[in-house]
Amino acid sequence: MKNKNVKGLVIVYTGNGKGKTTAALGMALRAAGHGQKTLIIQFIKSFRGYGELKFVKKFDCGIEIKTMGKGYVKIKGDRFPFEEHVKAAKRAFKFAKDQILSKKYHIIVLDEINIALDKKLLTVKEVAELIKKKPSDLHLILTGRGAPKKIIQLADLVTEVKEIKHPFKKGVPAQKGIEN
Repeated sequence: MKNKNVKGLVIVYTGNGKGKTTAALGMALRAAGHGQKTLIIQFIKSFRGYGELKFVKKFDCGIEIKTMGKGYVKIKGDRFPFEEHVKAAKRAFKFAKDQILSKKYHIIVLDEINIALDKKLLTVKEVAELIKKKPSDLHLILTGRGAPKKIIQLADLVTEVKEIKHPFKKGVPAQKGIEN
């Protein structure tokens, strides 16, 4: 994908508010409009019915999504031993590393990788090393609450999404097209 006019950015979407993955998906959609290829690797998510997965199956738009997680770690009815989450995160990280170094994509999104770091499924050191090795023209997006300071330091753009109000706190379940 070498293009000397492109400076591949490291972008972090973090914070407790809703919209981190949504922002990354918006960038993928924008890139697709320019004929650029995007890969989204979901580190925590395991549900196969998310709207974004249905969208990329329906439309050949240059966006690929790989859901590689086991679901939420230690919350929301987690039914897997911690070691299974670690294995899944390491498998997703190896896949991510291979794809980042392949130079096949313009953008790669590591969705919820900050949660994988926060839950100690991966180390900050290995993720930081990968960021430093990424091709110079690849845009790399890392999402998830709790982005470590080291990752924030390495990033070119960091946006913190702050929750002000959320319907879930009033007992409203996740809505199709909004949260899933």
